[in-house]
Amino acid sequence: MTTRRGFLAGLLAASAVPAPTWADAGAPAFLTAAQLPDGTYVLVGLDLGGVERFRIPLPERGHAAAAHPVRPEAVAFARRPGTFAIVLDCRTGGVLARLNSPDGRHFYGHGAFDPTGDLLFTTENDFERGQGRIGIWDARHGYARVGEFASHGVGPHEIRLLPDGSLVVANGGIDTHPETGREKLNLPTMRPNLSYVDLNGALLDQVEPTHHHASVRHLSVRADGSVAIGMQWQGAVHEAPALTATHRRNGPWHEMGDGGALNGYVGSIAFSGDGRQLAVTSPKSGVVQVFDADSGDLVLNHAQEDVCGVAATTFGLIVTDGQGDVQRLNAPPRKLASFDLAFDNHLVAIT
Repeated sequence: MTTRRGFLAGLLAASAVPAPTWADAGAPAFLTAAQLPDGTYVLVGLDLGGVERFRIPLPERGHAAAAHPVRPEAVAFARRPGTFAIVLDCRTGGVLARLNSPDGRHFYGHGAFDPTGDLLFTTENDFERGQGRIGIWDARHGYARVGEFASHGVGPHEIRLLPDGSLVVANGGIDTHPETGREKLNLPTMRPNLSYVDLNGALLDQVEPTHHHASVRHLSVRADGSVAIGMQWQGAVHEAPALTATHRRNGPWHEMGDGGALNGYVGSIAFSGDGRQLAVTSPKSGVVQVFDADSGDLVLNHAQEDVCGVAATTFGLIVTDGQGDVQRLNAPPRKLASFDLAFDNHLVAIT
């Protein structure tokens, strides 16, 4: 029979075992989905120098990932209109949980944790109603689904946590349905927006882009709460307006750049580590553009075939492409590494 003294000793011994951290997974700085030459898919961890720290198989093509703020866990999302996400132990490669979207829903490839890592928020499409939803999952108890709320728009894509603990959602405005694949069903009437919500889903602020065919897709957040927005033009490329913008809650909308030079398409967006610069990538035009984040002046126009992933580092910015290259956007840009991989759309920083 276990004595009280033995029971307490066991509790003390258990509490003495340190909880696993990202250091136990090789201390990666970034996560990215990729495809191998044989057509299979993986989730890859990279450090600041572009060195591979791990490579974990995925059952299908991934889009983006959400990194737990403390534990070495990553939620890898299938590409839209995927209906699953895999929670991976990045130390062992083991599957900790599988998230399945509710009936009548699919994921949009992105998610974000709350500040504690207790809750995961996912962007979803209620495709029968043509409404965006944000799913809530309990990361403390096997990632059980515990609720949802409105995204306050149609086609929510990326979602990010803000420094004050609230969320910002990129509502692309485009209605789709699995029966028609990735076909866009409402282009004449689409209304994209950027929505700020609290963790209960209450709308705190909302702003629409200047042009209703500029689909709000990708986000980056600066330490002061400023949000960078990357958009995708749903019209003739030669008519594309600026597709890069910055905004701060209850503030003005600032646009910069030339959407035509990006072939009407922003694939990813990121503030630099110090927040002074803002990079946008376009795999369709094979270019990375870097702006002064405050003035909007273009400071770098770098050609790189099939470039898309971009993230901040302590020294500035880093990008990945479909050729397997990892480059540092210094002056001049410099290749850090090359892999037998085709990197997918996003390079997710582990904070």
